Amino acid sequence: MLDDFLVRVALAGVGTAIAAGLLGCFVVWRRMAYFGDATAHAAVLGVALALAFNMSIFLGVGLVALAMAVLIYGLSPERGSVDTLLGVLAHGALAMGLVAVTLIPGQRVDLDAYLFGDVITVTRMDLMIIWGGTALVVGVLWWRWSALLTATLSPDLAYAAGIEPRRQQLVLTLMLAAVVAVAMKVVGALLITALLIIPAATARKYAQTPERMALLSVVIGVVAALAGLRLALLMDTPVGPSIICVAAFMFAATTVAHIGRS
Repeated sequence: MLDDFLVRVALAGVGTAIAAGLLGCFVVWRRMAYFGDATAHAAVLGVALALAFNMSIFLGVGLVALAMAVLIYGLSPERGSVDTLLGVLAHGALAMGLVAVTLIPGQRVDLDAYLFGDVITVTRMDLMIIWGGTALVVGVLWWRWSALLTATLSPDLAYAAGIEPRRQQLVLTLMLAAVVAVAMKVVGALLITALLIIPAATARKYAQTPERMALLSVVIGVVAALAGLRLALLMDTPVGPSIICVAAFMFAATTVAHIGRS
């Protein structure tokens, strides 16, 4: 079955959508969109690192995304806005990554593949990495759901319950780096944050509990991934941007429907 590239592409999109849908809820709750941008944009530096040292793209992207995530975590105050810091890091890392990739000798680099994804070239090994990262995210969220949720929605209540919010933030930071690494192949560095926040933002209008929001976000992400693949085949458009277009259309349609009912 895996010899059919369409099946591989669909499995890659679904695996990425599951991880992004779950973690995206925390990104929306904590207002971490800029945080996601900074980590995702640093992934281009990871591509340059991987090409320069002839290592796996997943490994290079994962290492740099992890380093950026930990850097932001260390520089962020316990309370307060860090929008300026995140803006500088996000766009600075993207620019440095683009320059670094073009300076690597003897390499002809298709930047579009890294900026917007290149899921049609996914291999069996890529699928193992994507679903391994997804399993890691699902497992950690299943294990730490209560603590992460309490620390996210009410830091004061978390302190009262003996939960350290900064430690939970570090857990989310590390998982975000993992999602960036596995999503790079599917939607690219510029669209990873969109895959995180759009399904979650769509689900928030129709979910009465955090658990339902997480489940609905995953469903929306999976539908967007499969419909985006179908759209790309019909219209001969890039798969990654097509997935995000479908997700954005779903957000717009549900928003209009929600306003019409209120």
